[in-house]
Amino acid sequence: MRRTAAVLILIAGAGAFALAQTSSDSSFKLAFADHRGQLRWSAEGFNVVESSAKPDGNEIGIRGNNQAGRLTFLAFLFLVPDQAPLTSAKCRDGALEPEKKANPTLKTLAVSESVQAGTLPVSLVNYTARDRSGKTLYMVRGFVAAGDICGDLEFYSDTPIRAGDTDLERVFGSYQLDETYVPKFSDVFLYAQILYKGQMYKGAAPIFEIALGKLRENPGTDTKTMMRVVTDQEGMAYGMSGDIPKARAVFERAIAEDPDYPMYYYNLACADAEEKNLPGARSHLQEAFARKANVIPEESMPDPTKDDSFLPYRSNKNFWTFLESLHPDK
Repeated sequence: MRRTAAVLILIAGAGAFALAQTSSDSSFKLAFADHRGQLRWSAEGFNVVESSAKPDGNEIGIRGNNQAGRLTFLAFLFLVPDQAPLTSAKCRDGALEPEKKANPTLKTLAVSESVQAGTLPVSLVNYTARDRSGKTLYMVRGFVAAGDICGDLEFYSDTPIRAGDTDLERVFGSYQLDETYVPKFSDVFLYAQILYKGQMYKGAAPIFEIALGKLRENPGTDTKTMMRVVTDQEGMAYGMSGDIPKARAVFERAIAEDPDYPMYYYNLACADAEEKNLPGARSHLQEAFARKANVIPEESMPDPTKDDSFLPYRSNKNFWTFLESLHPDK
C-alpha cells in the first residue's frame, strides 16, 4: 500500500510550519503527541534541516543551521519517567555522563545556571570534544527539566563559542519549558508525520488517530480537508506496517462519514490487492475514479499502474488492462 501523491506536499508544508520557525520571530517549539509539555526558544537566522521522533511518543528532536553556517543546534524534548521528579541539573548529568564515558576527549569548561523570573532554571554547560577525525568541536548546551520531562538544547561549532556570546545569550534567554502545555492538533500531526517520513509506520498510525481526535474536538474552517489528509495518512500507515485489517477499518469508517472522497476507495483497493482480492480492488478503483473530481487542493489521483500494491499483477492481462484504463490523465 504505497502511493506518492501531492497530498504529501501539503502535509510536509503543514509540518514545517508547526515544527520550524515562524517567519516573523524565528521561534522554535517542540511538543509531544500525547503528553503535556512544550520546549520553546528563539534563534534568529536558523532553519530546521532535520527532525526525529521516537515511535513510543517519548522524544522529539530537531537540528537547525544558521544562515552563516557557523553554528548548528540540536534540540530534544524527551521523557524520563523512571527518574522523576527531574531537575535541570539531573537532566544535565543524565545526558552528559554517558557521553563522557563514550568520548574521553570531552572536557567541561564551565557550568552555570540561568534563572529568569517565572521560568524554570536552565543549567548551562560549555565543553569541548574531539570528533573521530580529531577535530575539536565547541559546545554550549542548556538543560531544563520538570516532572518527567527534559529539554536539551545544544549549539556546536568548529570555532570557539561560549554561553556568554551575545547571540547564544539571547537564545538561552528565550529558552523555556512549559510543563503544563497540552498538545494541539499541529503538535500531534507533526509528530506522526515525522514518524511516517521515517518509515516508522506502526508508531505513526495511532498518533495520526490521536490527531483526528484533536480535529474533532476543535473543528475549524479547513477541518474537512485536514480530516481527509490525516485519515489518509493513518490508514496508509496501518497498511504499510502490515496491519491490513486495521487499514481497511479506517477507510471503511471514513467512507461512512465522508463518501465523496476518492482516496478512501483507492486505498481500500490497495488493501484488496494486498489480500489478493482483485474483484474487490476493481470495484473500489471504479468507485475511486468515479469521484476523482473530489480530490483535495494540490492532490491528484495516483496512477495505479505505478502503485506497489498492484505491480505484482502485471501478468494478469485483464486486470492490467483495466488499470491502464484508469490512468489519472484520461
